[in-house]
Amino acid sequence: MIELFQLDKSLDFPSPVNALNDPPGLLAFGGDLSIARLLHAYQHGIFPWFSTNEPILWWSPDPRGILPLDNFIVSKSLAKFIRKTSYKVTVNLNFEKVIRACAEVRRQVSGTWITQDMINAYIDLHHYGSAHSIEVWDNDTLVGGLYGVTPGNLFCGESMFHYATNASKLAMFYLVTLLRESGCKFIDCQLQNDHLASLGCIEIPRNDFLSQLKLAVQQPTPTSLWQSRELTKSQ
Repeated sequence: MIELFQLDKSLDFPSPVNALNDPPGLLAFGGDLSIARLLHAYQHGIFPWFSTNEPILWWSPDPRGILPLDNFIVSKSLAKFIRKTSYKVTVNLNFEKVIRACAEVRRQVSGTWITQDMINAYIDLHHYGSAHSIEVWDNDTLVGGLYGVTPGNLFCGESMFHYATNASKLAMFYLVTLLRESGCKFIDCQLQNDHLASLGCIEIPRNDFLSQLKLAVQQPTPTSLWQSRELTKSQ
């Protein structure tokens, strides 16, 4: 029987190669959701994912889902929508509203790992300057968006939502456009699903992901990229 590693007060994690095969990618439990621990985790390809009344669970799956920016797929219908939409797209205008919307949408469908503790932790990480959001607005109404973490010159996607058709895809389009400006090569999607695959997400071995991650986290996060502003006017 394999004993799961329990975190203590130190920030150290076991190597991701020690993650379980069942459930796939589970690496450790315990610890906290402090800014320092979260950043240390993301810098090493590890992320928290747990439900209410569970201990904090830490994961590093194999294979890993990533979206190489050059792979991003803009369908004909999405391209037409982008040309004609009147939606406004912003960056970091209302991170809290985005993460709460992501939690609520998932709670209504199948439950959510975005607990109140997670919301509080990522809001703290946002104020620290290492978690960011893209918002899509219909006039003054938030209709879509996404958020994630930047432990270097990459974006580790956490969740997205939409209340209107194509709103989350529009957010992803502007995220990819934004990241290309900084020389970023890929988005960490953690796990592939059909929706992400339709946008160009692929699966790669964890070791390959960790090699790419190591290079990306050695590059500083371009802070000017994440200044609060409207993207639809400047892109």
